[in-house]
Amino acid sequence: MGRAKDAVAGGALHPGVRRRELWSWAMYDFANSGYTTVVLTTVFNAYFVGVVAAGHTWGTLALTAALSTSYLIVMLSMPSLGARADARAGHRRLLFTSTVGCVLATAVLATVGPGAIAWGLFWLAASNVFYCVGESTVASFLPSLARPESMGRVSGWGWSFGYFGGMLALGLALWVASTAGARGLSASDYVPWIMLLTSVLFALAALPSFVWLREPKHRQAAPPAQPVFAQLRAAWQETRRDFPDFQRLLLCIACYQAGITVVITLSAVYATEVMGFDMQHTMLLVFLVNIAAAAGAFAFGYVQDRIGHKRALAITLVGWIVMVLLASATQTLAVFWLAAALAGLCMGTSQSAGRAMVGVLAPVHRPAEFFALWTFAVQLAAVVGPLTYGVLVWLTGGNHRVALLATGVFFMLGLWILAGLDFTRGQRDRDAGNQAVAFVRVK
Repeated sequence: MGRAKDAVAGGALHPGVRRRELWSWAMYDFANSGYTTVVLTTVFNAYFVGVVAAGHTWGTLALTAALSTSYLIVMLSMPSLGARADARAGHRRLLFTSTVGCVLATAVLATVGPGAIAWGLFWLAASNVFYCVGESTVASFLPSLARPESMGRVSGWGWSFGYFGGMLALGLALWVASTAGARGLSASDYVPWIMLLTSVLFALAALPSFVWLREPKHRQAAPPAQPVFAQLRAAWQETRRDFPDFQRLLLCIACYQAGITVVITLSAVYATEVMGFDMQHTMLLVFLVNIAAAAGAFAFGYVQDRIGHKRALAITLVGWIVMVLLASATQTLAVFWLAAALAGLCMGTSQSAGRAMVGVLAPVHRPAEFFALWTFAVQLAAVVGPLTYGVLVWLTGGNHRVALLATGVFFMLGLWILAGLDFTRGQRDRDAGNQAVAFVRVK
């Protein structure tokens, strides 16, 4: 049995990469998924709209504006941080710093009570900035762990493992909420305890990553200091010139991630405001989504490596379009639960597929820099998606169904852009970039 496991892992990983290193990398997905599930998806966002900003019609818009601001900060800072991490072998250092920041900021969310709108928005934005930096940094380890032909399944292993971390955090949150509810306590009494519990779980689960996850071996020459916008413009021009299919992939990811971010950030708000869910039913809903997402990410990683990255991602985007149509049109709980399960399957597969595709097309000596560009695309989507949803809800007088239906346009755009992607050509461009660096080193 042990030999079989070694054969499975050994065939997917680079020589010298041990299974405990892969496990420690996946544990970071396990750790930070608790933050996204509890803070961004289920508990704190609904708590903010319904309790902290209660009575204000612009509560949803304020929430989405604060998150969009945090995503904008990450967009502008991550390319520079990624390039420096590549040049200075600073991946582990950046991962540790961002983790500590997110853990502490999440703990401070425990102090947010009714009416503390500005305080809550500031610390929510701060925690999300640190989370996003850590998410991008840990993804940059993927090319040093997995072989190119196994990138889909290895990414799927980590992503599916992460959803179990989300379910653990959500299960603890549900236990706290149920116990408090049985004692007659309100959300303002028990949500602070949930925030503290989430921050502690994040810190503990992330520890293996800092014990066994090694610094990637490949290093890039230190980039010249440039203003932020000049560096972004240079990166955009370089990808258009030398890596056009990678640039098209970024545009595709930016489109479909806009829709995914809406679902992650506002599904609890939608369930509460449109379908009449209470906090406990909303948590059960997210449990279903996480179970489906874990199954989808794990199983579809193998399918992705077998049928091809582009075709696999196209299938998931079609699934997203079907989900949006179901959820926005249904009046019945049964169909809504079905749409939620479909959202979970598509969420796990599409996010893992995108990360794997970036890992395959990124030059081996520049993983953090190229994953920082991936982060830029994801954060651009996170600015546009939820903010568009919040504005539409505000303009339509609280019509969440119209806002959700409009979200389907993002998935349709992503599918259209994906159709023009030549993945084989993108791999040739990657290899040419690797050879160019090898030639410079020899000289």
